[in-house]
Amino acid sequence: MILQHLILILLAGGIIAWIAGKWSPIATRFISLITVVTDFILVLILLINQGEYGQKQWMEEFTALWIPQFGIGIHLALDGLSLLMLILTFFIGILAILVSWKEITSNTGFFHFNLLWILAGITGVFLSLDLFLFYFFWELMLVPMYFLIGIWGHENRIYASYKFFIFTQASGLLMFLAILGLYLVHGNNTGNYTFNYQQLLGTTISPAMEWLLMAGFLAAFLVKLPAVPFHNWLPDAHTEAPTAGSLILAALMLKTGAYGLIRFAVPLFPDASTAFAPVGMILGVTGILYGAKLTYAQTDLKRLVAYTSVSHMGFIILGVYAFNELAYQGVVMQMIVHAISTGALFIIAGQIYERLHTRDLNRMGGLWEQMPALGSMGLLFSMASLGLPGLGNFIAEFLTLAGTFQTSILFATLASLGLIAATVYSLRIVQKIFFGRKESEYVTNDLSVREAVVMGVMVITILFTGLYPKPVTDTVAPAISNIIGAKENQGRSEPGRQSGAVIYIETLPEKLKGLNN
Repeated sequence: MILQHLILILLAGGIIAWIAGKWSPIATRFISLITVVTDFILVLILLINQGEYGQKQWMEEFTALWIPQFGIGIHLALDGLSLLMLILTFFIGILAILVSWKEITSNTGFFHFNLLWILAGITGVFLSLDLFLFYFFWELMLVPMYFLIGIWGHENRIYASYKFFIFTQASGLLMFLAILGLYLVHGNNTGNYTFNYQQLLGTTISPAMEWLLMAGFLAAFLVKLPAVPFHNWLPDAHTEAPTAGSLILAALMLKTGAYGLIRFAVPLFPDASTAFAPVGMILGVTGILYGAKLTYAQTDLKRLVAYTSVSHMGFIILGVYAFNELAYQGVVMQMIVHAISTGALFIIAGQIYERLHTRDLNRMGGLWEQMPALGSMGLLFSMASLGLPGLGNFIAEFLTLAGTFQTSILFATLASLGLIAATVYSLRIVQKIFFGRKESEYVTNDLSVREAVVMGVMVITILFTGLYPKPVTDTVAPAISNIIGAKENQGRSEPGRQSGAVIYIETLPEKLKGLNN
C-alpha cells in the first residue's frame, strides 16, 4: 500500500498546509516539511530493502479498478528507475521548502499547497503504469506550477506563466490523443480495450500509425525536456519563477520528459524509435551545442542557468537514442546530477538576488571578498556543470558519450565539443560574479545557517555521485536491462514488430553508418 500513500500524503499535506496558512505561516512551512520528509523516509526504506525483491521486475505494485468499463485502472509500480526518481523528487522537495522559508512571505498556505501538489503530480508520473492515470498526473503537476510562477514570480510572471502553460498543455494534449489512438488500435486488434501499459506493449501497429502515435508522445516529452527547437518556454519560466519554482522545474519537471522517453516512447514504439534515432541524436547534439551558445550570450543570471539546462538535456536525448546499457546508465546519472548541480545554481542565483536585488551579471563582480562561502559554492557547482572529474556530472557525461560512441562516432565527437563550451560558460559565471571587476559596491552577508545546510547537503550529494556512483548504477541496472532487452527477450509478434519491452537495435548502426562518414 506504500505507493498510493506516497501520493496521498502529499495531497493531504498540501490541503492541511493551505488551511494552516490562514493562522500561521510557520505552521504551514513545518507541515509541508514534515510531509515531504515522511515520503522521503518511506522511499529510503524501500531503497534499503531493495535486495529483498530479488529478480522481480517491480519492487512494489498496486492495482485497483477506477473506470473499468473503459479499461481505466489505478496501476502503480516501482522499479529501480522509479525509485531513484522518487528519492530525487522528495530530496528536491525538501530543499524547495527550505529555500523558500523566508523568500515567500505572502499567501504562504496557498504557496505550499501548490508546491506539495506539484510533487504529488510528479510522484504519480514516476509511478503510473496506466496511461490514462499517467496523463492525469502529467496534467496535475502543470496547474500548480502555473500558479507558482504567476503569483510568486518576478516582473513578467504573467507572461511567463501563460507561455509555460500553453507549451506544456498543448503538447500534453497531443500525447493524450496518441494515448487514445494506441488504446483504440489495441482494442481493435485484441477486443481488449485497456490503458494498461504492460498490455499495450507489443501492440501490433502499422508503420505509419506507429510513427503517428510516437509523434504524439514525443511532442509532450521533448517539449518538457526541453529539446531544441521546443525550448523557448523554459528561459522565461525559469527567469520569472521564484527560487523554489526554478528548482522544481530544473530538477524534477524536466526529468519527467526524460523519464517518459525511457519508459513509454521507446518501449511502446520500438521500430519507429529505431528509425527516429538519427533524428533524435541530431536533436541531442543540436541542443548541447546551441544551448551552450545561448548560455554564453546571457547577462541575466537565472536565464543563463536556464540555458545550461537546454544544453545538458541534449545529453539525455543523445543517450536515449544510443540504445545501449552504458548510455542509459549515463542518462539516468545525468537526470540525477543535473538536478543537483543546476538546482544548486538556481538556489545560488536566488540567494544573490535576495541580497543584491539584481540578476544582471554586468552589475556584479568581486563578490568573493564579502561572500566567500557563497562564492565557494558557486565555484564548485560551476565546476560540476562543466563536468569536472570527481563530481557527478563527469560520470554522467562520460557514460553517455561512451555509450554513444558505440553507436555513432560522429555524434559522440560532436557532443564532446559541448564539454569545451560548458567550460567556457561555467568559468564566465564565476569570473563575472565573484572575481570580476566591481561594478557596484554592495554591503551584504554571507550564507546563513539555513542556507549553508542546504548547500552543504547538495555538495555532499554531488561529491558522492562523482566519487562513488555504484549505488545509483546498481539500483537502476535491472530496470535498464529490462527496457533495452539485455535481461529478457520476448521475441516479436510479427516481422518488424516487437512484443514486450524489448528494443531491437541491430539495424541502428547501419542507419547511422552514412552519418559516421
